[in-house]
Amino acid sequence: MRIGQVAARTGVSIDALRFYEEKGLIKPRRTANGYRSYPEQTLQLVGYIKLAQQLGFSLSEIGENLPLLWNSGQASAEVLARLFTEKLALLDDRIEQMQGLRALLAERAAQVCPLLASNSSS
Repeated sequence: MRIGQVAARTGVSIDALRFYEEKGLIKPRRTANGYRSYPEQTLQLVGYIKLAQQLGFSLSEIGENLPLLWNSGQASAEVLARLFTEKLALLDDRIEQMQGLRALLAERAAQVCPLLASNSSS
């Protein structure tokens, strides 16, 4: 399958596919005339990359985990569950840090402007 076909079927731009290739996330074969030729499995792989990005995984994280996930073209449910659980823990930590930062900023804002302190008690 040519790169344009992969782009059309996955909704990912040709430039993004070339970038994924540069990062080692997808690996086309080269035909005799130098064109990229992608196996059918690439569609599923690009779908996984898109989903993982939407879930907050960086391309670096995705690349690190691909060898664990893709055995004979099938993603391992156990590995995915572990990765998602780890990502949830990281998000929970970040949310807690952000809530602490928000509380500190609100406290400082109230100290800087007495009107804010009186408005927050109404």
